[in-house]
Amino acid sequence: MALRHAVLAALLDDELSGYQLAKAFDLGVANFWHALPQQLYAELTRLEKDGLIAGRDVVQDTRPNKRLFTVTDLGLAELETFTAATTKPSFIRDDLLVKVQACDHVDPGSLIAQLTERAAFAQAKIDLFGQLLHAMRRDRTEEEFLRHGERVGPYLTCLRGLAFEQGNRDWCERTVAVLRERQATAGAIFPPNGRR
Repeated sequence: MALRHAVLAALLDDELSGYQLAKAFDLGVANFWHALPQQLYAELTRLEKDGLIAGRDVVQDTRPNKRLFTVTDLGLAELETFTAATTKPSFIRDDLLVKVQACDHVDPGSLIAQLTERAAFAQAKIDLFGQLLHAMRRDRTEEEFLRHGERVGPYLTCLRGLAFEQGNRDWCERTVAVLRERQATAGAIFPPNGRR
């Protein structure tokens, strides 16, 4: 997947400025595709040049003028082609997992601290996803929204982000518990080089 497809998907609901697009990425799209604001602005320029989005200038009295973007028919066709193509499975690539892989040969103290920090980060994301999901469905139950909501794509991707972060949190908490229990039961004393 290219950044262009994530940007096109983010512009499907509303006409957005570059700033608004960056905020939308932070709140929703970032759970499946990360991009820095400068990458988004550069991609907007390319997409407009390629005719996949159209931009229009909005003159504002008390603020600087802004440019709003919408997806064109050509952009929708690009998304149609993208969604029809076979998707490759995703793979985990995470430094923390490499560190945990080595936990039997290093002092687990710093690992426990990093895992605890990662669990707290995951919980913050879980809370954010919960708020986003509630805002999307408003006063409807999840089942009602999924059956009758106008656009369920953003909701479904948010559900995936929620499940991902719940899995991260649960794994981190369990790994911390295992490492602490092993330390306590083995009376783990590690020499300075970390080897037992």
